[in-house]
Amino acid sequence: MNQSEVNGTLDELVGGAKRKVGEITGDKKLQVKGMAQQAKGAVEKTWGKTKEAVASVATSSTKPIKTAANNRSAGRTA
Repeated sequence: MNQSEVNGTLDELVGGAKRKVGEITGDKKLQVKGMAQQAKGAVEKTWGKTKEAVASVATSSTKPIKTAANNRSAGRTA
């Protein structure tokens, strides 16, 4: 889990709490702020997961290339 995922999760939790307090107290403005913060958190968390996935693919996709290059330089075939 990276920083974006952590921040996104926190925004979702805090936003949910604000929304709920707004519902209980009848404060529509607080409800809307909470919903907006939840949405922001969801986007940030998704961004963090996307970064992790891209980094994982980038790391794993270079291994076969390096192995094939090493095999060729050592006179072996893949």
